[in-house]
Amino acid sequence: MEYLNIAFMFIKAFAVGGLICAIAQVVINFTELTAGKILVLFMLAGITLTALGLYQPLVEFAGAGATVPISGFGYLLANGAMRGAQEGLYQALTGALAAASAGVSAAVIFSFIMALIFKSHTKHN
Repeated sequence: MEYLNIAFMFIKAFAVGGLICAIAQVVINFTELTAGKILVLFMLAGITLTALGLYQPLVEFAGAGATVPISGFGYLLANGAMRGAQEGLYQALTGALAAASAGVSAAVIFSFIMALIFKSHTKHN
């Protein structure tokens, strides 16, 4: 029975994460927005949905399916800022940075390690 719960958890994460990615693909296909603007749009959507109390139930339902996409990064920033705001204005400003610091640090460190290991080159068409 435990295997069935694990399988259902994977299915929920895949469905929600896939839906978020499908929405992004529709935005890419039917608008003239650049990739950077779309990333900012989805991050701001995560922040807005968190502020409205709508993203937390999605995270509880789908787990990594809701936290891994870029909207999950917006959720992380907003959640940290809201927790920090309970302690004061300064903590509201630094709470988002503290919440995201481990992920951002890991990305920078692993990117640096990969840059040392592999040689980058430009793609020729």
